[in-house]
Amino acid sequence: MRNRFDKQLGALHEALTHMGNLCQQAIALAAKALTSGQSELTAQILLCDGEIDQMEREIEGQCMKLLLCQQPVARDLRVISSALKMISDMERIGDQAADIAEILRYIDGRDFAGVSRLGDMAREAGRMVDEAIGSFVGQDLAKCREVVAHDDVVDALFDQIKTELIALVVSDRQPGLCLDLLMIAKYLERIGDHAVNIAQWVEYSITGEHVAQ
Repeated sequence: MRNRFDKQLGALHEALTHMGNLCQQAIALAAKALTSGQSELTAQILLCDGEIDQMEREIEGQCMKLLLCQQPVARDLRVISSALKMISDMERIGDQAADIAEILRYIDGRDFAGVSRLGDMAREAGRMVDEAIGSFVGQDLAKCREVVAHDDVVDALFDQIKTELIALVVSDRQPGLCLDLLMIAKYLERIGDHAVNIAQWVEYSITGEHVAQ
């Protein structure tokens, strides 16, 4: 019985890793689209989001089967409950990457300020997601805590971009475009927050303690 349960946990682990990789791919595509102006990448981001949504449903089903059909011990329960929390954050990451794609499609071809900082912010948020998933794969407590600490970098970039864009709006320089860019920055800031949530749920699965920000 335990061997079968361990195999199912292994399959859950693989599915979570795959879903995390899709999130990383979506953010990497968004960062590339921001800095290169390749609007055709937005279609790929939307495809990733669809796959992420599908993975959320599949993993939720796996977790329910483990809870209902097996007899998980305390550590197993932590892993399963953490997985259910993590997929919710990963699904939101996919949604926010898709929201960025929609805005990029709308502003395609327009010259806008702040692109380098937005690209930097996208890369840093992507790094957080990458390391959060890595902490899960490696059950690495130190990496979990590095993700949480790195959120300050993304927040600082958001504050810089926000200040610059507000100044442009006040000077009446493409206010509509500036608001679109501010929305992109906010989505990236939220992706960083979701990466923190994932890292904290990984920490809970390891230690049994959940320390929210």
